[in-house]
Amino acid sequence: MTKLEASPVEPTESASDPLPAGQTKHQQNASVFKTIKAVMWSFVGLRSRHGYEHDVAQLNPVHVVIAGLVGVFVFVGSLILLATWVVKHG
Repeated sequence: MTKLEASPVEPTESASDPLPAGQTKHQQNASVFKTIKAVMWSFVGLRSRHGYEHDVAQLNPVHVVIAGLVGVFVFVGSLILLATWVVKHG
C-alpha cells in the first residue's frame, strides 16, 4: 500500500475577503485616491511624462475608465445645473 501525502493547500480568496492578496485597506484607499488624482490631472491636461508612466504602471485601467466616466457625468451635470440656474436668475 502507498502512503498518501497531504499537499500544502494555498489559501484562496474567499467572497468575504474583497481585498486582493497582500493588500491592506489603507493601500486600497490610497489606490482609489491615486486613480481619482490621475483622472483629474488628465481632465486638466497637465501631466508630466514621468507621472503618466507611473500611473500606467500602477493603476488599474478599469478603475481609471470608471473614474473618468463618473468625472464626465459630474462635469456635464454641473454645467447643466449652472446653465439652468443662470437662465432662471438671469
